[in-house]
Amino acid sequence: MVDEEIGWIFTDVAQLDLEEHIPVIASFWATNLLGAQSYKGGAFGVHAELHRKAGGLRQEHFERWLVLWCQTVDELFDGPLSAAAKVHALRVANAFYGRLQMYPVGEGAAELSH
Repeated sequence: MVDEEIGWIFTDVAQLDLEEHIPVIASFWATNLLGAQSYKGGAFGVHAELHRKAGGLRQEHFERWLVLWCQTVDELFDGPLSAAAKVHALRVANAFYGRLQMYPVGEGAAELSH
């Protein structure tokens, strides 16, 4: 959230509440990596709305998120599951970015994009 390149997306656009968001994110990754089947949401719709509000999420936003994700995984974990987490994050980022290219960007949102 403090990253100079993409932090504003989380703080200014999403106005993310970490206490509320961390259990959702943990559930998403537990479902995708551990088979927990605890995540019941639809992650893409939230990102499509961010795309609209932010004046367009760009490839470099996803690339930066991936760098931060991989650094964090490497700092905290090791082994096959951590490698799977990084590979899955790359797939999700590529899929979301590709799908977002078909979604409109909101009017007046351009002043938010950095």
